[in-house]
Formats: sequence, C-alpha cells, structure tokens
Amino acid sequence: MDRLGHLNPAQREAVQTLSGPLLVLAGAGTGKTRVITVRMAELIRNGVTPERILSVTFTNKASKEMLQRTRELLGGRMKKRPWISTFHALCVSVLRAEIKHLGYPDRFAIIDRGDQESIARGVLRDIRVTEKALRPGDLLSVVSRWKSAGVPHQRAAEVADDDKEFLAALGYRRYQEKLRATGSVDFDDLLLLTNRLFREFPEVLERHQRRFDHVQIDEYQDTNGLQFSIIEALVRGHNNICVVGDDDQSIYGWRGAEVRHILGFSQHFPGAKVIRLEENYRCTDRILDMANRLVQHNRDRHKKQLRPNKQSLEDVRFLEFSDETLEAEQVVREIRFLHQQKNVPLRDFAILFRTNEQPRLFEAELRRYGLRYVLLGSQSFYDKKEIRDLLAYLKVIAHPDDEVSLLRIINTPARGIGNTTVEKVMTEAVREGVPFWDMAQRLVNDGVITVKAGAAIDKFRQLLDTFRRKMESQPEKMDVVLRELIDTIDYEMEIERQYKDPQQALMRTAGLDDFVGSLTDYVTRTTGPTLDDYLASVALDGRDDEPDKEKQAAEDAVKLMTLHSAKGLEFPRVYLVGLEEGILPHKRSVDATEKEIAEERRLAYVGITRAQDYLTLSRAETRKRYGKPRKSMPSRFLREMQQEPPRVAVEPGQPA
Repeated sequence: MDRLGHLNPAQREAVQTLSGPLLVLAGAGTGKTRVITVRMAELIRNGVTPERILSVTFTNKASKEMLQRTRELLGGRMKKRPWISTFHALCVSVLRAEIKHLGYPDRFAIIDRGDQESIARGVLRDIRVTEKALRPGDLLSVVSRWKSAGVPHQRAAEVADDDKEFLAALGYRRYQEKLRATGSVDFDDLLLLTNRLFREFPEVLERHQRRFDHVQIDEYQDTNGLQFSIIEALVRGHNNICVVGDDDQSIYGWRGAEVRHILGFSQHFPGAKVIRLEENYRCTDRILDMANRLVQHNRDRHKKQLRPNKQSLEDVRFLEFSDETLEAEQVVREIRFLHQQKNVPLRDFAILFRTNEQPRLFEAELRRYGLRYVLLGSQSFYDKKEIRDLLAYLKVIAHPDDEVSLLRIINTPARGIGNTTVEKVMTEAVREGVPFWDMAQRLVNDGVITVKAGAAIDKFRQLLDTFRRKMESQPEKMDVVLRELIDTIDYEMEIERQYKDPQQALMRTAGLDDFVGSLTDYVTRTTGPTLDDYLASVALDGRDDEPDKEKQAAEDAVKLMTLHSAKGLEFPRVYLVGLEEGILPHKRSVDATEKEIAEERRLAYVGITRAQDYLTLSRAETRKRYGKPRKSMPSRFLREMQQEPPRVAVEPGQPA
C-alpha cells in the first residue's frame, strides 16, 4: 500500500525532500500540518534518529498535536521522540544548561505579564517618571520591541527615536537590573539571551548544533529577528532546514514578526528548494476567487494562486447598512432565521471583526434573541486572580527573593501584615539592597515596625519554608503539597469573601481544582519533576497559547472573534463585518506606509479564507464616533476584491 497515497503531488514532493534547505509555501487550507508531520515521520523511516530532529512551532498545543500525529503515522513505534517544542521552550532548555555563562543562576525564574507590570511600575517610580509621561504598559511595549530586535539595554538610548523612547531607555536599564537582582528573566529574554549565548560563546553554539541533524519550522512567516538568528545559527553546519508557512498570512508585524524572512528564504539559504501548496480543501471557488484577487494587490509576496476543490452554493455577498446598529441587527436576525427555520447549527456561524470595540452591538443582539455565543480570545486561565495568587505562592516557595510575587501574597489571605508595614520594609530593603525578610527583622529590632507585625511576617516566612521543604523532599507529590497549602491558608474562604455570588464563588473554587490538576498532569508525565520546571512550563503555556480557541470554536454557539484570533480556524458561514476605511484597514494604517497597509490586506485575506461555504462582507454607511454619526468610506479592500485595478500610489508633487 502507498503510505503517501493520501497526499497530492505537491505535498508528496515536500515530504520526500529530506535534505538541504526547503521552503514549503502552504496557502490557507492546503494541509500544511499534514505535510510537516508526515515529513517528520518520513525522516524517521529513512533512518534519522528521532531525537536528532528539531521541529519548532509557535504554540504548545501545536507541539503536542504534532507529536501525537507523528506517533500515529509510525504506528505508535516511538521509543525515542523528536524534539518538538515552541521557540521559547527550546530556549528554556538551552538556558537551563548554559545561562551561567551570562552570570544568571541555573534556577532562574520566568516572570509573567503581571509581574512585568509590577516591576515596570516600580521602575518608573524609581526614575521619577509619571504615568502621564510613560505608562508601565508603554514601557514594556517599547522594551519588548527592542528585545525582539536584539537591542540590549546598553544600546537602547542610541536607538531611541523621541523623548518618550529616551525615557523608556532609562527604564529598560533599571528594569533589567531588577530582573538580574532577583535571578529572573522575562519572556523576551528567553530569545535575547539564547541569541547572545550563541553569538558570544562559540563552544555553547557548537554543543547545541551537534544536537540536531534536521530542523523544521512551522508558521515560518511569524518569526522575528531573534528567532531567525537562533535557527540560522543552529543549522549553519548542515543547512537541513525545512520551513512551512504562508507570507500571505503574516499578520503579526506588531508583535515583531518579519515577513521578510519567508520572502528572503532563498537568499538566506542558497540552493533552497521551493514547493507551493496551492490546492485548497477548505473554501469554495468563489470565496477563493475573492481571496486571490485581494492578496494579489500586495507587491512583496511569493507568487501563488489557491485552487479550489469544491464549487460554491451561492455568491459571496456584499451588504451595506445605514449604520452599525442596523448591521448588527440584520446579521443576527439572519443567523436566527437560518438557525430556527433552516436548522443550521449555531456552531456553523462566525462573526469576524477588526477591533475589540465592534462585538458589543452583536453581543447585545444575540442576547436579545437568546442565541448562545462565545467571544473567542477572552481571559486566559492563568490570568484569573486566584490562579495568579497561587502561582505567586509557588514562585516565592521556589525563589524566596522573588519580591514581586511576595508582595502579591504577603497579606492574601489577610494575615495581619498591613500595607504600611510592607511599604516600610520594602522601601528600606530596596534602599540598602537587603532581602525583604532580613530587613523586616532589622526594622522590628529598631522599633520601626511593631513586634506584632514582625511576628506575622515571621510566621508567614515559616509557612513558606515549611512548604518549600515539602516540595523539595516530595517532588513526585507536589500536587498533594499544593492542595495542602490551599487548605492551610484557607484560600477557599478567601474566594467566598471576595465573591458574594455563590455561582461565581463556585466557579472560582473549581478553578483551584483545575490548577491542582495541572500540577498532577505535570508530575505524572514528567521524569524527575521539579517546581522550577513546572513554573517554567506554566509561564510558557500562559504566554504561548491563547485560551483554547479550537475547543471554544467547537462549541454549539455563534463565534465572535477578531481577525487575529480567527487565524487557524474555519467555519461553514462567516460574516466579515465593518469593511470601512479606518476599521479594515485600521485607522493606524490608513495614512501609513504600504508595508502596514499590506499587513491589513493580509488580515482581510485571513478573514475571507476562514469561510468554508458561505461568506458575507458588510459595512455601515455611518458609524458613531464620540457619540455622533460620521460618514464612513467603504474599505479599499472591497474595491480590490471586485476586480478593479489597483490604484497607483502618487508621491506628493507628482502628477496624478
């Protein structure tokens, strides 16, 4: 039997190309996941030792799916397994072994977004910058952009473009000092420090180059500069690199992704083979015609044309409404009619929009008609207060010097340690560079804080020490120890105190069980579990993965989501709403460069190619801004989709 018989000719060629640089251009709905997993199975069948294959994805969920599919293809015969991970998990494994070269402790902590904001707030206070001049979120945004571009804090002032960025450069330096002082790194540091290790320590790079003979990268269009540098360094000796992606779906420029990596692959890796997957198994012919016409207006792209496998049942529709209220009313009314009169299940419908403000009116209408819906991309499990509190306990148990986490839980639940006491201890501890715990004892002795407050702090310290010893002595029972901690601090009572609604309190309490369950899962599937390793995996899960959008998308409910959240999903019936200048393309891009407009166009292309059978595009002729109706201009993308020739950009001073 032909084991590759289920592949089309282009897919088959891709999975049988097993050496040298290979670029697989996988358009929307062309089966890229199938190609990358079957190719990995073919490498193993052809004698490549599994653990000498590195396959890099962008989410933990994709990594797990890839491993499972590969195992199924090989009939479960995998005593050894390929190294399948996200970029950040790969970097954690490198840093755990090598970060001492950079002066960090082996047991470094990975801080989350909440901790970053706390540190940023303290940094701005230290350098006497008001939130009016620079907000903590803005500081972190600029720092993240610099780190993604490989700019260390020592060079930040050189690349600062304006006064705000110059302040950010000062903050960046102080921010890094605070991380180093507590043996911590943030998410961007994982890439930045790995890249630095490979650049400054040739023996470290050589050690990791020897680990892998073949490297695969999924979603290559989403790589940033640091990710490219790390992978390029790893494959330098053999150039056995296969990347799979689609430049037409590169929509994360705001997150540092650089489409030029996929556009310039053949220049970066001379002699590269390029294979185009153009057979689309998702969309009808008319939907694909629309998508192809639109994306061809982008100048910098690999030339390709998606080909359909199924015929349309009806045309793509363009609807115009007098205002945004009528747009929401009519779209929801149609969904209600199709669901109630034609028995179309609610799970078939998706409403896609560009901005987070747009769904409010659609939600109101869906509620009015009693139609079940889910808003995808909502709060992550790890962002919930009770989970963040318990994570902070575990972080302080693992890293007693983690003062950001300590401040979060020192009086949660209440244990008689007031804000004034904490502020006094913290101020002096920072000023003298002494650990919080030592300074607390000193201030009790000096009479600055009361004996009662000092006793409460000491009792809390003893509690943490007790659970630290239990975690270290019984790593295989860390989940049991966590449950004991929750009971000891009576956190369930804290939930009842915070949430008076019994239903809400019950949901929050159930979240505690889920959290303990996540630790149980980790312990049972890990050889040699450690609290540090678990916290690192949580940091990566919380940051790499959005809430499980595939699971949400499968619910029997209308889906509402932004175009960014929709990537990777598909639905029988799609409504792409708000196709107006200033919305799609977004107002930030309308007066911007062709590069930014091109990314907005790719975003619209992603939206269109989510539709399997029916696609409706809509716009409002007027839309309220600041409470008053304002006339809207149709999106230029509507014109481009309807076979009008592209407008030629005229520079100022040139004749039109």
